[in-house]
Amino acid sequence: MHRRPKSIGAMANTHFPLLFQPIRIGRLESKNRLLMSAMSIHFGVDERGHVTEQLTRYMEARAQGGVGMMLVGGGGVHPTGVELPHLPALWEDDCIPSLTKMAQAVKPHDTLLGMQLMHGGRQSYHDLKVAPSAIPAPALAKGIPRALRLDEIPVMAAAFGDAARRCRDAGLDFIEVHGAHGYLISQFLAPNSNRRNDRYGGSFENRTRFMLEVLEDIRRKCGPDFTVGIRMNGEDYIEGGWGLEEALRLAPLLEQAGADYLHVSAGVYGSRQLTIPSMYVEHGCFIHLAEAVKRTVAIPVVAVGRIKRPEMAEGILRDRKADMVALGRSLLADPQWPNKVKHGSLRSIRPCIGCCLGCIHAVFQLEPGGCVVNPDVGREYLLPQAVEPAAAPRRCLVVGSGPAGLAAARMLALRGHAVTLCDQQAETGGALRLAAKPPGRSELMDILNYFAAELAGLAVDLRLNCAVTAELLQEVDPEEVILATGSLPDTPMIKGLLRTGMQVGTVTEVLAGVQAAGAHVLVWGGNQAALVLADDLAAKGKNVVVLNRRDHFAEDMSSNDRYYLRERLKRGGIVLHKNVQIHSFLEDGVDFSSSGRRQELRGFDTVVLADTFVSLREAANLTKGRPARVHFIGDAKQPRHLMYAISEGEELGRAL
Repeated sequence: MHRRPKSIGAMANTHFPLLFQPIRIGRLESKNRLLMSAMSIHFGVDERGHVTEQLTRYMEARAQGGVGMMLVGGGGVHPTGVELPHLPALWEDDCIPSLTKMAQAVKPHDTLLGMQLMHGGRQSYHDLKVAPSAIPAPALAKGIPRALRLDEIPVMAAAFGDAARRCRDAGLDFIEVHGAHGYLISQFLAPNSNRRNDRYGGSFENRTRFMLEVLEDIRRKCGPDFTVGIRMNGEDYIEGGWGLEEALRLAPLLEQAGADYLHVSAGVYGSRQLTIPSMYVEHGCFIHLAEAVKRTVAIPVVAVGRIKRPEMAEGILRDRKADMVALGRSLLADPQWPNKVKHGSLRSIRPCIGCCLGCIHAVFQLEPGGCVVNPDVGREYLLPQAVEPAAAPRRCLVVGSGPAGLAAARMLALRGHAVTLCDQQAETGGALRLAAKPPGRSELMDILNYFAAELAGLAVDLRLNCAVTAELLQEVDPEEVILATGSLPDTPMIKGLLRTGMQVGTVTEVLAGVQAAGAHVLVWGGNQAALVLADDLAAKGKNVVVLNRRDHFAEDMSSNDRYYLRERLKRGGIVLHKNVQIHSFLEDGVDFSSSGRRQELRGFDTVVLADTFVSLREAANLTKGRPARVHFIGDAKQPRHLMYAISEGEELGRAL
């Protein structure tokens, strides 16, 4: 059964006193004001949708980190409403034993464990989806849903109540009903997805009826003492969607119907502001919605939306914009975020960088979720809880201080190896430091600053402005050489490129300031590097044409991150061409075909190469004839994105 309420204790002695003040939620008490929001992580269930050790250890790691309350994401209440194939299934009593094991694993850590109950409606990734009306989702999930018959709607409401009862019986402390983000309940609320002409459609009272019936059914089956929260949208951010005015009308009704807290979010599939924004979006982007809702109710209100810095979280509580703060991706990146904040160890927090690549993009591709900066996500059940010291410490030389080299050096040093890290540049960071320069990308520096702080507290011999030489190898005498030397843009063999009157440079040279770009720039490439460079140049007032030989742009970015970049590129100064075949570079332009149509552009002064990259491995030649083993990681192994760099660095550090 759920936990007995405790008395509210004295405020914790902490650097952030409001964050760590207890709060009563229904009949429960949370030890602090931090809620881990539900995330559909897409791993950790078996073929029947029952929770496995993988998901249990993932949740337990977050409980150990000190969060007050946390939610398992995407618990499906009915077979027609499974959003993704690898999420918990709650529509049969046989789900209870595995949930009980999870609850028992979390209980010793004094963290309240809840399940978010959801029905995906038209935003489900299968062919049996149902919805209030037969209207397809505006993005991502494909296919037209079947409109629910009038007699089926009470069945769906009852499915929420039955799932809540199963969670209660399994020993979970609370549940949260997902009434936001364009899922089934949200679809009933919004005029653009609910075109019904019966008692569930049309007026505000009719469109909110299903949500209130869901809450009523849960209360009837779970009783008045079981804690029930509601996640609701303050804004859908889409034409014809649910808006703040109606949210403010609904909030008091939910309170009267027995909701114990309101968790205020925003967005649906296809909205102009995504439910999970990338680094381009300001921190705290949805706080104003929670603040508005809080003025209408007496129950606790939870704020969410790119809240990753403890100073902002504390400020939300101090300014009474909300009663609790929800963290999602921040607790993927660092499960120990709460404990580190409580003890003032802010520089040791491994930061979310808002790239959406492992946590969101992978899941949308129906792959297990993860985290670019934290390779341990989803592997908690396979790894020891603490870094294990090396059985036989070795002398290790890490060449290159980009993210792969930094990750390797940190892990090797943590395990007790003697580590020398050298880089021929004057600063650490490699190409990632350059990638952080364009507009909206500065958050990439956060992970570099984290590694710098970590290495400063470890016995790593860091040598900058230091190229690999025979003398260095003789001095260090490494037993293991880790080459994390990165990659550079390749120079294509295209007619006229070497004879053009335009200045020719690479994306790394331009971002580093080694090569200046003129007023009229051709960018060869359509990947992430090419597009963020184009955005940077346009922001400086230059006219830019992007020539992409592929059919799609920036496929190496997450869809969420790419969406905001593409919106930026729609402003003046940038023209995009895809399916490009260059026939020849001219004196001041290019002769090319795009999708079969031949064109000629003139009046340009600069060509920037950003299409393909080649690994830098020359340093390996210096190790020949020496007994040291050589390892390639990151772009030195193969040019790819950041997720591989950090994971390969840490993996090698664990393996040696």
